[in-house]
Amino acid sequence: MEYFGGVLGAMLSALFIIFVILSLGYAVGAIKIKGVSLGSAGVLLVAIIIGVIFFLCGEKDAENNLVAFTFTLGGKKIALWDGSVKSTFKILQNLGTVLFVTSVGLIAGPKFFRSFNKSMISYVVMGAGIILTGVLITVILAAIDPNMSIAMGTGLLAGSLTSTPAFGAAEEAAGELASEVTAGYGIGYLYGVLGVVLFVQLMPRILKVDIAKERETFVAANTIEIKDDGKKRFALEEFGFFPFFLTIILGLIIGSIQIPLGGGKPFSFGSSGGTLIAGLIVGHFGHFGKLDMKISKQTLNLMRELGLVLFLAGAGLPGGVNFVSAFNWIYIIYGILMATIPMILGFVLGKFVFKLSIFNNLGSITGGMTSTPALGALISTAGTDDVASAYAATYPFALVLIVVACKLIVGLPF
Repeated sequence: MEYFGGVLGAMLSALFIIFVILSLGYAVGAIKIKGVSLGSAGVLLVAIIIGVIFFLCGEKDAENNLVAFTFTLGGKKIALWDGSVKSTFKILQNLGTVLFVTSVGLIAGPKFFRSFNKSMISYVVMGAGIILTGVLITVILAAIDPNMSIAMGTGLLAGSLTSTPAFGAAEEAAGELASEVTAGYGIGYLYGVLGVVLFVQLMPRILKVDIAKERETFVAANTIEIKDDGKKRFALEEFGFFPFFLTIILGLIIGSIQIPLGGGKPFSFGSSGGTLIAGLIVGHFGHFGKLDMKISKQTLNLMRELGLVLFLAGAGLPGGVNFVSAFNWIYIIYGILMATIPMILGFVLGKFVFKLSIFNNLGSITGGMTSTPALGALISTAGTDDVASAYAATYPFALVLIVVACKLIVGLPF
């Protein structure tokens, strides 16, 4: 098969599709129905729809896997989806992840460690409750449904909690059943993202929360005076790109550290967990010797939004391909249960047991669900990025727990 310009043609085609997804996604995300909109998650929805179109109209192999989606222009075949384009979207997803999570860490860092108090216990318990509830539901469904393997269930769980590290761990541990893990992940991922995005927007409305009043109280409670030590420091450039990229490098190093778990491949935080930790550390200290590591709010907001939409575009299109290739109504219902029940339980714990404010409660839920897009939606809903602190407090613990849990349950004898 002849492709226009070889690899260059494929890359140009991928770039074209990426910007189509981004532009249409923002247009769809701006549509409001009774005051509720998808916001940046509209990018994900558009990307998934295009992925579905690619699968339905593209060339597939004997095992019904999408091989290519092409069209002819001026006698030349142009590939909008093939092996190289697929790799491009994977890179896009990873790039978006590190930009977004690093920004979140740097935004939360100045307040995170200074507000490290008894409320941390509630975040840890909520994160554990969310993950363990999802695991329990998965095991029960696999036990009562003879047609669903535990490998499929584990993939559904990883997708419902939008956890790529958990998906990777489960896929590796599943051995010959790795394809079922992949299929389950693709099915669970769609609702796993959109469900949490809608949840954090709808709950304040269902509870009739006065957002403006709640924001004022929340911001006041989270305001911490950060004193300048008066020492002169220098910055290499005005935008803060150097400290931002340096933080990413540090985060990738932290994420690559292997932590032995016993009985198999060791655990690592990966790029998302590592860059979050690095962002929190750099954001807390704000300098490295005489080098100023502070970054303007405008730069961080830009990087956060850019990272979010790149992640959604990069993950959405392959997600659409996987979703339709393994489509099954009963598995979709299972995925909805795995995502919705833990969210509701987490919210009840936060509201009635730990007495958290609505924003801290929802921020902790986005962290417990390891949901990058939901945090973006919550920041937009709340009108303050202070909600990132609750996300940052819950996310690392939830990430470790879901990875370990998926690695363990995928081998259960169901």
